[in-house]
Amino acid sequence: MSKALTKKPRIIIDGGKPTAVILSIHDYEELLQRVEDVEDLAELKRLRRTNLKFRPFEEFLKDR
Repeated sequence: MSKALTKKPRIIIDGGKPTAVILSIHDYEELLQRVEDVEDLAELKRLRRTNLKFRPFEEFLKDR
């Protein structure tokens, strides 16, 4: 997944301050995927701190 940026991002300056960035769609999608991965990892870490109770899959199916 880790791929170098396809093009150098362009920074938009307004009033002497950076206000926006223009990325290729590929780089934007890669950025979104990385954010999602970080969120998923945080959720996994949270779940690992809880007491999870597991049961056999067959038992789960009987309850449905």
